[in-house]
Amino acid sequence: MTNHKIIYNKWEDYFSNRGLEKNLLDSYLVYIDGLLTNNLPIIFESEHLSLLLGRNEVYLNSVVFSTELHYRDFKLRKRKGGFRIISVPYPALLECQKWIHKNILSKVKISPYAHGFAKKKSIVTNARKHTNQEHLLKIDLKDFFPSIKKGRVIAMFCKLGYSTEVSFYLASICCKMDCLPQGAPTSPSISNIIAKSLDNRLFALSQKFEIRYTRYADDLAFSGGNIPARFIDYVTEIVTTESFEINNSKTQLHKSKGKRIITGVAVNGEIVKAPKSYKRKLFQTLYYIEIFGLNSHRTKLKIRNPNYLESLIGKLNYVLTIEPDNSKAKNYLTMLIEIDKSRTHNSVYK
Repeated sequence: MTNHKIIYNKWEDYFSNRGLEKNLLDSYLVYIDGLLTNNLPIIFESEHLSLLLGRNEVYLNSVVFSTELHYRDFKLRKRKGGFRIISVPYPALLECQKWIHKNILSKVKISPYAHGFAKKKSIVTNARKHTNQEHLLKIDLKDFFPSIKKGRVIAMFCKLGYSTEVSFYLASICCKMDCLPQGAPTSPSISNIIAKSLDNRLFALSQKFEIRYTRYADDLAFSGGNIPARFIDYVTEIVTTESFEINNSKTQLHKSKGKRIITGVAVNGEIVKAPKSYKRKLFQTLYYIEIFGLNSHRTKLKIRNPNYLESLIGKLNYVLTIEPDNSKAKNYLTMLIEIDKSRTHNSVYK
């Protein structure tokens, strides 16, 4: 007997033993069967959800009806100017969101054309889909997470098989005010699930033009032997009807061969590497640290960031993600790890 059938039978026995009328029992069993078919946890109402999350109903209602009280916001400077608002959930809400991600969202299939926040996918797999192509079209979706409103998230949970009430509560836990927040662990998965229709339609369009298509979060990439101007109009129409918006100022159509940057990865013919300028600047910094020491380097440049060493390690890991055999990056990473160990050892015995 399958696990699906065992759970189904247990619920059937549970409700039968409580004397439920047949029509009500049948409606419950249909609901249960639908969720079990999708390998999703059974949630009957908000009280049941609060028990599964390990939170009382007072707390859950506070999250649902006063979401802004459960986040702290901070500004993150954008690379090309301006700021992005990051909303980080407080620990209790973070735990609830992690439960939803693990038990519900991670079990939902997303489009194979989505490379961001997807298993066994990365900026590298995204870029490799566009190697050795004549034309490259890059399109950016404007305010990607904020553009996904709470109503769409409710509809998504309903489509997965949950009741309207449960879907409302699940969506409210995952949204801040009326949209997906940047900073919640559930936002990337929800955006991929909701964008599945967009991905499928853009892939179908691309096939007609013999063009390759991928999406990494809000970055759309198309490549092929020829991308006609009217293709952008078709893409725009699909994006708009899927309730997204194109950031026209970031649209780029490359028609000449040579190096292109796709989601932070340099693509030149069949070669995929980290951008040369990025490596040059990083390796120069690390050279000075190697010669003069970390503390002397920080003092000279007046670097006050307490996580500066960690940020350099992160940058090297980024390079090695794209170029795993880069010996220079490997050697510098070993150097930084030794500095970190030494720093930790000294702080322990002070």
